[in-house]
Amino acid sequence: MTTAGLPRSVRDLGAGFTNIRGSFKLLGVDLGTQCSLVRRPSGRYVLLDACGLDEETAAWLDRTTEGGALLDAVLHLHPFHTLSVREMHERYPDAKLYGTLRHHDRARDLPWEPLTTDDPELHESFGDALRFSVPRGVVLISDDEKVHFSSVLAIHPASKTLHVDDTLVYVRLPKALRWLKEDSLRFHPTLSRALENRPGAAADFRAWARELAQELEGVENICAAHSAVLRGDRGDAPKARVERALEKAERALSAHEREHR
Repeated sequence: MTTAGLPRSVRDLGAGFTNIRGSFKLLGVDLGTQCSLVRRPSGRYVLLDACGLDEETAAWLDRTTEGGALLDAVLHLHPFHTLSVREMHERYPDAKLYGTLRHHDRARDLPWEPLTTDDPELHESFGDALRFSVPRGVVLISDDEKVHFSSVLAIHPASKTLHVDDTLVYVRLPKALRWLKEDSLRFHPTLSRALENRPGAAADFRAWARELAQELEGVENICAAHSAVLRGDRGDAPKARVERALEKAERALSAHEREHR
């Protein structure tokens, strides 16, 4: 990971992928958040999500994208991550703006592109640099404002990196506690409430999670929204971690199946 000359908030994972760590405070606790800048083969850029930027990071992003002249689009991938949408659009108003239907609804005055970020047609449009995955068996936009499970996941094959918001939660313990357990990767704890209210939803989610694990063959890094960057030199590969996360989710999935026979 390259760090020389970069703002403290920026993580360079190589091959044109940089992750930006942002601040998100709830009840005085900084939960953190993120966005990622991806360089396309053309040399132009796309931004995944948005977060608040300090002055140093904002200046770096301006220099990298030539004030936004090289920024093709901003893709908002999590329906409930909306706090920095307007700020990022005002900074780069010429970049095409994509989001989920909830983004459209929450900021109706913004010039949203008609394709939503969960649409396969959009995924094809940015397939020169990214692969996307949308969880199945769960609702993307829950009626319960506290259920933030679902998001669109983005894989950047060139840097072997997964960008994910909330759907997968990566926790890295402070140094003083790592003798107990260094870190963990789990599905978001609201999974049981996000599953669709129908028979077969749990099976559909299992099948998707297994497909995701296969998609992560060779992937080394995970950029998770509210924690940290899981680098390839920290223990098991993401593929094995997702498989274990699915095993840990089995209790919730089995309970859903018993309820929806």
